[in-house]
Amino acid sequence: MLEIKKLRENPSKVIEKLKKRGIDATETINKIIELEKNRISNQQQLDSVLETLNNIAKNIAVLARDKKFKNIKEEKDKASVLKEKSKTFISKSKKIENEIYSELIKLPNTPHSLVPDGLTVNDNKEIYRWGDFNSSNKIIPHWDIAEKLNLIDFKGGAEITGSGFPIYIGKGAKLQRGLINFFLEFNSDAGYQEIIPPFFVNEKSAFNTGQIPDKEGMMYHIQDDNLFAIPTSEVPVTNIYNNKKLKLEELPIKCTAYSPCFRREAGSYGKEVRGLNRLHQFDKVEIVQICEPAKSYDVLEEMKDHVSSLLKMLGLKFRILNLCGGDLGFTSCFTYDFEVFSPAQNKWLEVSSVSNFESFQSNRLKLRYASIEKKNDYCHTLNGSSLALPRIMAAILEHYQRVDKIIIPEALHKFTGFTEIKF
Repeated sequence: MLEIKKLRENPSKVIEKLKKRGIDATETINKIIELEKNRISNQQQLDSVLETLNNIAKNIAVLARDKKFKNIKEEKDKASVLKEKSKTFISKSKKIENEIYSELIKLPNTPHSLVPDGLTVNDNKEIYRWGDFNSSNKIIPHWDIAEKLNLIDFKGGAEITGSGFPIYIGKGAKLQRGLINFFLEFNSDAGYQEIIPPFFVNEKSAFNTGQIPDKEGMMYHIQDDNLFAIPTSEVPVTNIYNNKKLKLEELPIKCTAYSPCFRREAGSYGKEVRGLNRLHQFDKVEIVQICEPAKSYDVLEEMKDHVSSLLKMLGLKFRILNLCGGDLGFTSCFTYDFEVFSPAQNKWLEVSSVSNFESFQSNRLKLRYASIEKKNDYCHTLNGSSLALPRIMAAILEHYQRVDKIIIPEALHKFTGFTEIKF
């Protein structure tokens, strides 16, 4: 959530920044500013009444000492009227605060100045590309090769649950588990503390990280308990620090977590969503950092390089995109997308997003730190996929196809226990 202080200080700047998303927030922000003026005016009147009540209480104490009981009654009558008045001001304050809140939560985060202009995926800027793919053989799509080698059962999963819930079998399951362990170990070696979080969160936790109200329809909801299946472990991991005040020396905080992820947006079975391209349930390893604001963009670059290293160790052709304003997530100020190349489909598949949310999440979380000046400032939060497994699995099955086998990347050998999968 945007900080009201920043809106109050320079509303036109916020309006201009949000235009990069293709949003004209003038009406909403002007409404917030007007409500904020009313809130301040109301608070000033309340403060004046409370000050008068305090003075009356002091007068009553003096009058009681002097036994001027008639005057005491007059003062108490005045106090009674003012107390009713204060209740009216308090009620009005709560009403205005609720109105401000309901308008604030409609606004997405403001894009960083280095976010490219544009409104669609076609406006994203490629900033880096690594790796090659050359093969004289015709590459079999991952969904066919996985079925042929009995690695993944898409039809069986659909019969048990529905489309987008695959079953991993034998070496397919071991490769999946090997990837998870590889990612977690690499992240741990880089100083990330491993977390096993809950896989369901309450409404407040989902709101804190920005899934509600922006992505409410994309999450699976358990109505009886009002719980949501997590779309990413970012949600529970970041919420560990809900309403926390951290010391400067505790920063940065670095966490990594594996979890299954649940998303309803997968869509119907078809050409664009075949195989592992898009699932309702998938595995992902996440990295989260919490840091002081002055260092958050250095941390973002560090996380970008970290994810790049993972992909290079797997030997997969990939590229990095700087997302344009119109393609940014609701909570993000700046996002790098990582895409691996699918040779069978001749297309790029997203496998990670690394984002800086600045103070947007921490404002909702009330996550602060004591700065050098001993002020309680909001932390900056960042997260990234490190990595999402389905499309990594797909890329490995296609990149490492040979005439009679699938070669397993060397970095995974100690985690899988095998070096190839023969046809």
